[in-house]
Amino acid sequence: MPQDATSLTVSAYVRLRSDILAGRLPADGKLKIQDLAQYLGVSPSVVREALSRLSAEALVIAEPQRGFRVAPINAADVSDLTAVRIDIELKCMHRAMKLGGLKWEAAIVAADHELSHTPHDIRDLGDDWMIAHAKFHAALVAACDSPWLLRIREQLFVQGERYRRINVRMSRADRDLRAEHSALAQAILGRDVKLATDLMTEHLRLTEVLTLQSLKLQDAVVA
Repeated sequence: MPQDATSLTVSAYVRLRSDILAGRLPADGKLKIQDLAQYLGVSPSVVREALSRLSAEALVIAEPQRGFRVAPINAADVSDLTAVRIDIELKCMHRAMKLGGLKWEAAIVAADHELSHTPHDIRDLGDDWMIAHAKFHAALVAACDSPWLLRIREQLFVQGERYRRINVRMSRADRDLRAEHSALAQAILGRDVKLATDLMTEHLRLTEVLTLQSLKLQDAVVA
């Protein structure tokens, strides 16, 4: 693929990925090639390539003879994803806590500071906050010595962010995200394995609970 076409594909992929994670392209929604090409200002072939990349990330489903649609979201998948996320996240975190040095610690402090000072509305976190949030969680485990574990963790994290945007929009619960993240950072920096394990597990479980509640609310609204 020519360089300019590759750049267009990457740009289309990034925009569509952001729209899916933010819920601007709704779960299980049909993705019409021509409409997306017009929206993005690119050719249909560029859109197809971008959607194929998103399909490899399980954010989009490619259906033979039927085209593409956004991956659906359901309660069973939320619970399964959370269980696997906790398992992988803790493995990465424990390795990082064992191996991390001063640069790792400094990066966590910087990421926590950036996240806590990134404006957000509890009902609509916004793209800037989501980017800072991803950087923060990546910083916590950056010292992990297993590239495969880190790759798997990143894939699971991306899927989890789709659910976060749903529970933020629909949930009636207030949540002090700044306090949760800062407490988690301090426990990890203090090398308190038990506390960090408990806080990370609680952090992810709370997202699961709020997401499941939000899905019920969403179903009730549709009904």
